[in-house]
Amino acid sequence: MAKKTNNTEEKIMAVEEALSKSEIFIEKNQKVLTIILGSIALLVLAFFGFQRFYLIPQEKEAQSQMFMAEKYFEQDSLKLALNGDGNYVGFLQIIEDYGMTKSAKLANYYAGIIYLNEGKYQEAIDHLEKFTIKDEMVSPMAKGAIGDAYMEMGKGDKAAEYYLKAADLKKNDFTTPVFLQKAAWAFEDLGKKEDALKTYERIRVEYPRSAEARDIEKYITRLKAQ
Repeated sequence: MAKKTNNTEEKIMAVEEALSKSEIFIEKNQKVLTIILGSIALLVLAFFGFQRFYLIPQEKEAQSQMFMAEKYFEQDSLKLALNGDGNYVGFLQIIEDYGMTKSAKLANYYAGIIYLNEGKYQEAIDHLEKFTIKDEMVSPMAKGAIGDAYMEMGKGDKAAEYYLKAADLKKNDFTTPVFLQKAAWAFEDLGKKEDALKTYERIRVEYPRSAEARDIEKYITRLKAQ
């Protein structure tokens, strides 16, 4: 019993000693600690102030400015969508003026697709790489478009890499089998038969109800027969 009591007393003394050391440390460094805590508080306030009084108004303004560019894009008036019409700004100006907003990131996607259609593949890649919004459909489409640009540039390895990224980024029954098929075609073009077969098999097993799965046995049989 005496031994247990002694252990308890030792633990209490150890705790008291630790508390005393902490109090001494705080007393000695009170000024520094106050500065640090004050700096953290200021940073938090600055962050929320930046969000509320700068970024949110910028976002609203960017959305209103981009309305006409999106309308031109839907109408296939791609040059007007990209550069504006003199009255309304285009996607490139949105990117330049509102670079920190989600609207500017979306404008990068639109600009990338336009450049891809114009055959300006490196410009397309540069803009599509800047699209970082996490979206179920648009994110895979952006990665897949980068794959298309690399494919047009004759860089099949990079194309296959981005098609697989697009397929696996946000798995769903629509975009994933589309980009798996494109990856398989890229592998075939590179002469990578095993990689192509493995990718076709993914479509057959994982997405049997997709449009791409309808002819998948034909591709698999043809490759195996070679």
